[in-house]
Amino acid sequence: MSIEKKSVYRVQGFTCANCAATFEKNVQSLPKVDKAQVNFGASKLTVYGEASIPDLEKAGAFEGLKVYPEKEKREVERVPLWKRKETMTSVLSALLIIAGYVVGKENSLGLVLFGLAIVVGGYELFIKGFKGLVRFNFNMNTLMTVAIIGAAVIGEWAEGAIVVMLFAISEALEKFSMEKARQSIRSLMGVAPKEATIRRGTQEMQIPVDDIQIGDIMIVKPGQKLAMDGKVIKGNSAVNQAAITGESVPVAKTAGDEVYAGTLNEEGLLEVEVTKRVDDTTIAKIIHLVEEAQAEKAPSQAFVDRFAKYYTPSIMLVAFGIAVIPPLLFNGDWSKWIYEGLALLVVGCPCALVISTPVSIVTAIGNAAKNGVLIKGGVHLEETGKLSVIAFDKTGTLTKGVPAVTDIVMLNGQDEQEFLGIAAGIEKWSQHPLASAIVRKADEANIRLTRWEAQDFSSITGKGAKAVVQGKTYYIGSPRLFEELLQGGLNAQLSDQIESLQKQGKTVMVLGTEQEASALIAVADEVRESSRAVIRKLHDLGVKRTIMLTGDNKATGEAIGKQVGISEVKAELLPQHKLEAIKDLKNSDHVGMVGDGVNDAPALASANIGIAMGGAGTDTALETADIALMADDLNKLPFTIKLSRKTLHIIKQNITFSLVIKAAALALVIPGWLTLWIAILADVGATLLVTLNGMRLRKVRG
Repeated sequence: MSIEKKSVYRVQGFTCANCAATFEKNVQSLPKVDKAQVNFGASKLTVYGEASIPDLEKAGAFEGLKVYPEKEKREVERVPLWKRKETMTSVLSALLIIAGYVVGKENSLGLVLFGLAIVVGGYELFIKGFKGLVRFNFNMNTLMTVAIIGAAVIGEWAEGAIVVMLFAISEALEKFSMEKARQSIRSLMGVAPKEATIRRGTQEMQIPVDDIQIGDIMIVKPGQKLAMDGKVIKGNSAVNQAAITGESVPVAKTAGDEVYAGTLNEEGLLEVEVTKRVDDTTIAKIIHLVEEAQAEKAPSQAFVDRFAKYYTPSIMLVAFGIAVIPPLLFNGDWSKWIYEGLALLVVGCPCALVISTPVSIVTAIGNAAKNGVLIKGGVHLEETGKLSVIAFDKTGTLTKGVPAVTDIVMLNGQDEQEFLGIAAGIEKWSQHPLASAIVRKADEANIRLTRWEAQDFSSITGKGAKAVVQGKTYYIGSPRLFEELLQGGLNAQLSDQIESLQKQGKTVMVLGTEQEASALIAVADEVRESSRAVIRKLHDLGVKRTIMLTGDNKATGEAIGKQVGISEVKAELLPQHKLEAIKDLKNSDHVGMVGDGVNDAPALASANIGIAMGGAGTDTALETADIALMADDLNKLPFTIKLSRKTLHIIKQNITFSLVIKAAALALVIPGWLTLWIAILADVGATLLVTLNGMRLRKVRG
């Protein structure tokens, strides 16, 4: 079985989505190419098969495209708008038109000046247009070429020149706006340094990131950015992770903690063991996934592309009909109706319609990435705005996922510190998740466990543990353990205290001996500070139902649900039950599922939109979810829904506006009022307005 060779290239010079589609078709037709994919949003080309760079550039010669391998990582030259070739030709064309009007429209010198304006402003347009005509590829360049040459043939040199100039301005603005939309991704590419200080043996050296190996020790001074992902092996500092998570509050880092390329070391010196190659870092994966997302067509964009495929040839046929039918059948004036047909060609140009969706999608996905939200495609961006029900996993999503001691209730008036020490001395040897909470509590209280050394530790499966501390046998475990241990079980007052704590969503452990219960220790997975505010914001945004899916007991689930303001709780669920719950909800609603992307992966995959938290720390979350919140908190969820709805709104505005302007201009054909002036102004105006409207998505904030 042969394996297709895959090569990825960067492309410079795209001016429009139509040109990208033509380039893809041209590359696809190369002899040794099996498949080609062009990502217009990211300016990338993926080739399956074999093709040389000269072959690829020849396929893009109609647009003057330049191609280079992705791994070369060339800096994109940012040329100011006023210095660009297309701007200069537009300005020169405009000056020639003004000179033509000064000399006089009927003067032969004036006609020469208008002719020069057409050649200067439309030279590249004509090359593309003629190539399209020869291949029967009726795109916007073909429409414009026919219209301008037709205008010159019937003696409308001045108007033909104005059409050329305004179309050139429209193309320049479209190209400039797409570059602006892509800048959010370029800014991510520049986040991580290209070199790092590496220590090998006793030597410290500056090394390019491509040469850094897994296991190298990276030295990061205060104020420096990290060049690679890794694990801190020495030092303490606060690291600003805004480039990855969108959160600018620095996070404390010490030995054993993970750090990411592109983040800023603010305070102390860190020594970091590199854990990933440069192409596998979290920031590299984010860039790759965002670029892939921009290539994936949203439903609205797919509709526009299908529409434009039939729309452009139809416009040419209608324009031809308008030019010849009235003179042939109704004795109309040939010059007048050819002029109307040419004007229709100009107004029928689908520039605004074709650009209306990609500029919005690319801008929105780029803005989300800068704010710590990874949206993996236009389809997911659009679907998020339609969510009416959002289900949450409890542990690690609504709660911190780290149990903590919340209450210590002494039953016989003994010293709390002493019994916390005894409990921690026993639990130090336990593997149970709740045991670590008691050990942490003792550590926070500065209790030295050497005083409470446990001997003869043994685990009592499913119930607790026992050990000898200072010559006395102590037990710690569930209330059920002490029901069996104590003669007569737990008294009514103690049972009421335990039940009261359980109703608050806490897990209760009892500490004591065979003769008496000495203390109650309540442990809970603490609710995140942001959870309640986020749930309220979601309801304010119009999300009808919020549901918590948890494997925990009903009392704990309902207590936490009440605490965060969630509207419905489904408790005691195994992963397959969570999956079934999502499927049931999907029967009547658009459902989003929020989890950590690991143990709830089936439910995330089943939901209309799967949203994983803490994407910066887990590759699984980046790969399995439709959307990943890079920071380990929910604050970006309302922002994501708001951005999605705004994007949907703007796309609908753009498509409607493009079609309404076309329809209004077409209506002027009937009384014969449509001029080339009106036609080109309608086209340029529509393109400019939909582009600027789409760019507004850069301003949406959380």
